[in-house]
Amino acid sequence: MRVGLVCAHSGPSRPAEGPAVGTREHIARIAAELAGRGHDVHVYERRDDPALPATAEVDGYRVERVPVGPAAPTPTAELVGHVSEFGRWLAGRWSAEWSPDVVHGHYWVGGLAAAHAVRETDIPVVQTFHSLGVEQLRHLGPGYDGPGSRIPLERALTRAVDIAVAQCNDEVDELTRMGLQRSSVAMVPTGVDTNQFHPDGEAAPRDQRARILSVGGLTPGHGHDDLIRAMRLVGDAELVIAGGPPVDQLANHAEASRLRELAERTGVAEQVKLVGAVPHDQMATWYRSADVVACTPHYSSAGRVSLEAMACGVPVVGYAMGGIADAVVDEVTGKLVQPGDVRALGMTLRRLLADNAGRFAYGHAAVDRVRCTYTWERTAGALERLYERVVLRRRPVEAA
Repeated sequence: MRVGLVCAHSGPSRPAEGPAVGTREHIARIAAELAGRGHDVHVYERRDDPALPATAEVDGYRVERVPVGPAAPTPTAELVGHVSEFGRWLAGRWSAEWSPDVVHGHYWVGGLAAAHAVRETDIPVVQTFHSLGVEQLRHLGPGYDGPGSRIPLERALTRAVDIAVAQCNDEVDELTRMGLQRSSVAMVPTGVDTNQFHPDGEAAPRDQRARILSVGGLTPGHGHDDLIRAMRLVGDAELVIAGGPPVDQLANHAEASRLRELAERTGVAEQVKLVGAVPHDQMATWYRSADVVACTPHYSSAGRVSLEAMACGVPVVGYAMGGIADAVVDEVTGKLVQPGDVRALGMTLRRLLADNAGRFAYGHAAVDRVRCTYTWERTAGALERLYERVVLRRRPVEAA
């Protein structure tokens, strides 16, 4: 099968404002897995650096960099004006040379470009949003900073695709509320590289105190402030926050300064440590160094951090929402608390840190759950079956 994956931002190796790094890695891994299954996969991303080659072969699939918009990293709001141009470029490419059997749009801007490209063809479109503006607005409130056009354009996109892929049950519900029939929504969770994330291996250095690890960007929506307030109830433990800019840039980072000031006011400054950005290939060592991984974002569709921690055999305490609620089985692989309940969060962390046998049991169950349910092989297989279904639905029946 010929599969076209469309992301209107730059690729996994070119971080920029737009989809999170985890989303970029998701696209790259799906492409590699599908190529490994024998499919002819092309990934289309925006060319934001003239020095980059127009095409490249990566892990068995082909990357094509589309020359539209500024030749520089560009905010999502500015990319919207280039969606039609991106779609026309794709349509021209697919009419002249290689043509996909199915197109899979990623993130809302990539989906708009994909839908524009195929509107005069019979090529079916599958769409993964990775996050939804209406959900972010609900959960983040004033902290939501997405383009004003995003929510209405996402609603329009749901009417232009053959099927939408949700990454958690909350997202399934949200897409149906947006007007999609339940039969037009498929739940396919993200995967975890169990060769990279596993319990055996090196762990990052630590002192004798119990360690709670929180992973995520340094923005208010990641819930680090809830964890800092909860530390008053936890006792003698350290909270390590990984994410944001490199550690040498934290001194001048506004959110890092706000979190440090909060820790000072709360009386837990000696227990809170910000380590800055950690390369993804080093994250397993940080997970393995923790007694508990805390996942308290105000919004999370994929729950990637909770899955990576579980794959490393570490129990998770997380907010019962989005992908975290799907990944973590309460009192089996960790503990779930209601979003925003700082007191329950602190007491749950305290009790779990004091329960060595409980953490051991949760960790073992967590590894089993990831290996049975959340591998990339399983994710790619589900997408492969979904592609086959939409292609057969669109393909006309030949006369006898």
